[in-house]
Amino acid sequence: MFLILSWLVYGAIVGGIARFIYRGDTPIGWVPTIATGVAGSVVGGLIHSALSGGRGESAGIFFGVIGGVVASYAYTQWKANA
Repeated sequence: MFLILSWLVYGAIVGGIARFIYRGDTPIGWVPTIATGVAGSVVGGLIHSALSGGRGESAGIFFGVIGGVVASYAYTQWKANA
Protein backbone atom coordinates (compact mmCIF):
# COMPACT_ATOMS: atom_id res chain seq x y z
CA MET A 1 0.00 0.00 0.00
CA PHE A 2 2.82 2.41 0.87
CA LEU A 3 4.50 1.69 -2.48
CA ILE A 4 1.38 2.73 -4.39
CA LEU A 5 1.02 5.88 -2.30
CA SER A 6 4.67 6.79 -2.83
CA TRP A 7 4.30 6.33 -6.61
CA LEU A 8 1.24 8.59 -6.58
CA VAL A 9 3.06 11.30 -4.63
CA TYR A 10 6.17 10.99 -6.80
CA GLY A 11 4.01 11.05 -9.94
CA ALA A 12 2.24 14.19 -8.73
CA ILE A 13 5.55 15.96 -8.06
CA VAL A 14 7.20 14.91 -11.32
CA GLY A 15 4.03 15.48 -13.33
CA GLY A 16 3.50 18.90 -11.76
CA ILE A 17 7.04 20.00 -12.55
CA ALA A 18 6.81 18.59 -16.07
CA ARG A 19 3.48 20.32 -16.68
CA PHE A 20 4.99 23.57 -15.38
CA ILE A 21 7.86 23.26 -17.86
CA TYR A 22 5.68 22.11 -20.76
CA ARG A 23 2.25 23.64 -20.36
CA GLY A 24 0.83 22.62 -23.73
CA ASP A 25 -2.47 23.77 -25.16
CA THR A 26 -4.66 21.27 -23.33
CA PRO A 27 -5.32 21.84 -19.62
CA ILE A 28 -5.45 18.57 -17.70
CA GLY A 29 -6.49 17.65 -14.18
CA TRP A 30 -4.65 15.94 -11.32
CA VAL A 31 -5.24 12.35 -12.38
CA PRO A 32 -3.69 12.81 -15.85
CA THR A 33 -0.90 14.86 -14.25
CA ILE A 34 -0.09 11.99 -11.87
CA ALA A 35 -0.29 9.51 -14.75
CA THR A 36 2.01 11.76 -16.78
CA GLY A 37 4.47 11.87 -13.89
CA VAL A 38 4.49 8.10 -13.46
CA ALA A 39 4.80 7.57 -17.22
CA GLY A 40 7.53 10.20 -17.28
CA SER A 41 9.42 8.36 -14.60
CA VAL A 42 9.31 5.20 -16.68
CA VAL A 43 10.39 7.08 -19.83
CA GLY A 44 13.09 8.91 -17.87
CA GLY A 45 14.33 5.60 -16.50
CA LEU A 46 14.59 4.23 -20.02
CA ILE A 47 16.47 7.34 -21.17
CA HIS A 48 18.83 7.08 -18.21
CA SER A 49 19.38 3.39 -18.81
CA ALA A 50 20.21 4.04 -22.46
CA LEU A 51 22.66 6.80 -21.56
CA SER A 52 24.35 4.93 -18.70
CA GLY A 53 24.71 1.64 -20.49
CA GLY A 54 21.98 -0.11 -18.50
CA ARG A 55 23.72 -0.17 -15.13
CA GLY A 56 20.38 -0.37 -13.30
CA GLU A 57 20.82 2.77 -11.23
CA SER A 58 17.94 4.94 -10.11
CA ALA A 59 17.17 7.62 -12.68
CA GLY A 60 16.16 10.21 -10.09
CA ILE A 61 13.83 13.15 -10.33
CA PHE A 62 15.83 14.90 -13.09
CA PHE A 63 15.27 12.16 -15.65
CA GLY A 64 11.74 11.71 -14.34
CA VAL A 65 11.00 15.35 -15.19
CA ILE A 66 12.63 14.99 -18.62
CA GLY A 67 10.50 11.91 -19.24
CA GLY A 68 7.47 13.78 -17.88
CA VAL A 69 7.98 16.58 -20.39
CA VAL A 70 8.19 13.98 -23.16
CA ALA A 71 5.06 12.26 -21.81
CA SER A 72 3.24 15.62 -21.52
CA TYR A 73 4.07 16.44 -25.12
CA ALA A 74 2.90 12.99 -26.25
CA TYR A 75 -0.32 13.32 -24.23
CA THR A 76 -1.19 16.76 -25.63
CA GLN A 77 -0.47 15.58 -29.18
CA TRP A 78 -2.61 12.49 -28.65
CA LYS A 79 -5.42 14.58 -27.12
CA ALA A 80 -5.28 17.12 -29.96
CA ASN A 81 -5.54 14.41 -32.61
CA ALA A 82 -8.26 12.39 -30.88
